[in-house]
Amino acid sequence: MIEFTHLIDLASSRYGGRVIAANDEFFAPKENLLKPEPPIYLPAKYTDRGKWMDGWETRRRRTPGCDWCVIRLGLPGLVRSVVVDTAYFRGNYPAQCSIEGCALGPYMDDEALVAVQAAWWPLLPPSELWGDTQNVFPIVDSRRCTHLRLNIYPDGGVARFRVKGEALPDLGRVFAAGGEIDLASAAAGGCVVDTSDRFYGDPQNMLRSDPAPHMADGWETRRRRGPGHDWAVIRLGVEGTIRRVEVDTAHFKGNYPDRCSVEAGCLESPYGAPEDVGPIRWVPVVTEAPLRADYQHVFEREVWPDVVATHVRLNIFPDGGVSRFRVFGMVTPRGRHSAQLRLFNAMDDAAVRQALADCFGSQGWVERVAGSRPFQTMDEVLTAAEAVWGTLPPDDWLEAMRHHPRIGERRAEREISAASRAWSDAEQASALADAHAVNELREANARYEARFGHVFVIAAEGKGLPQILDALRSRLSHPPDEELAIAARELRQIARLRLEKLLS
Repeated sequence: MIEFTHLIDLASSRYGGRVIAANDEFFAPKENLLKPEPPIYLPAKYTDRGKWMDGWETRRRRTPGCDWCVIRLGLPGLVRSVVVDTAYFRGNYPAQCSIEGCALGPYMDDEALVAVQAAWWPLLPPSELWGDTQNVFPIVDSRRCTHLRLNIYPDGGVARFRVKGEALPDLGRVFAAGGEIDLASAAAGGCVVDTSDRFYGDPQNMLRSDPAPHMADGWETRRRRGPGHDWAVIRLGVEGTIRRVEVDTAHFKGNYPDRCSVEAGCLESPYGAPEDVGPIRWVPVVTEAPLRADYQHVFEREVWPDVVATHVRLNIFPDGGVSRFRVFGMVTPRGRHSAQLRLFNAMDDAAVRQALADCFGSQGWVERVAGSRPFQTMDEVLTAAEAVWGTLPPDDWLEAMRHHPRIGERRAEREISAASRAWSDAEQASALADAHAVNELREANARYEARFGHVFVIAAEGKGLPQILDALRSRLSHPPDEELAIAARELRQIARLRLEKLLS
């Protein structure tokens, strides 16, 4: 099984990862776990509690149970493997470990997370550890994690904890703001998927957004003694049109590449497993250009126009080191949809059910659409939704209506989420703006409900209150079965628009 140790460390403190809680840290503090540098051992160093250790170490447990710590990932994403490094822990390492994950919104504070005991799911069952070893465990799970819990049995010490995976950020605010973004940035989900050589430095370092503090924080290849050149293939976080490229050789002075070039490729389905690059037809973005030592090179006029890419290849001639590599551009509509769809596919079951319920309040519809994941395209989502809508009995349509506020009101018969209420308010904005007709609308709603036994439903977005009132009065004359079918069509239209918004 592939161990994915070449991927980004989602938990690294360099990306903002933090150990936010631990039940015990008597001998060595929990914060050591996520240090980016390798652990060290100082034979003569002791503290007033015992031997100083560069890691997290708990006291000897004399009661049943296990010790644990909770990690907030610096980059939320898909976990592909974990490294539980017990370096220098020889007679005091844990016998086993297990790992759980959860996905929480960005605004839950650390204390609340520990207090509510979030809905954890298993990522790794209790597994044997070896002392003074980098214990690597592949993870097979398709859900996006924001936090992990490391459990050690029964107690002991761990030097470092690495979480290798694919960053999967929520880029909704970035898309809403518009403008250029660094398509290759690790914070946007970019990752290096292949390289010719990684002898001296981790190529993932190039995708960090902060300046390199020293030469070790970049990508450097060994000295090439034969023909050819070195290269790195980067999968962009989101598909975009390339506008500007930056190649930074900061701190590389006697070992920078002589020249570089950049190529781009575009795959129809680029976001499978990172190793599944597939055949790519490369086109030039920046033709071969000279580089300087310890210098930030900006290529803008040199960039070929209108190149759309999901992957780029940085070629360096013949070898050397690059500290940072950035690819600025505009996200394409397909890229925006693809990013939101990846997020949707990676939601845990509870989160995806809530998101779908915000679109359409029938539990039967929610369960069947959620069970159809993963989706490759927006059309697949809408096709699945339409297929289920076509088979729903009347009770499901009535259940969905109970989750819709009356036109002109903000509350529904059943409790709805803040997201659903915000959508409803936006859809009814023009109707709610007409304060003079509120009483008339309230009376018309009451007559409608007395006749049909359910709320009046209309796809109100873009419609003014006079138009809505005319439709309501007209539909009062329908037979109940005919009116239920009309209301169902309106519900379907509302839900389809909300699905499109959810995934755009």
